[in-house]
Amino acid sequence: MLAPRLVRMSPDFLPPGSVRSAAEVNEQIRALWLRAGGTLSAQERAEYELLVVEWAQAIREEVIEAA
Repeated sequence: MLAPRLVRMSPDFLPPGSVRSAAEVNEQIRALWLRAGGTLSAQERAEYELLVVEWAQAIREEVIEAA
């Protein structure tokens, strides 16, 4: 059985308003690191990368809303 292929999404391709707040995503990132004990497996690394993209998009949207 083949493993599912992870496709990285650029923040430019995420629909506006479709992301959680930066604080929510940051909390999930922190929880991931705690669960992993400071060392990420390949699967956890992929999850982390997606979360960072989502976090960056959330930050951008929060800055736009504040402006």
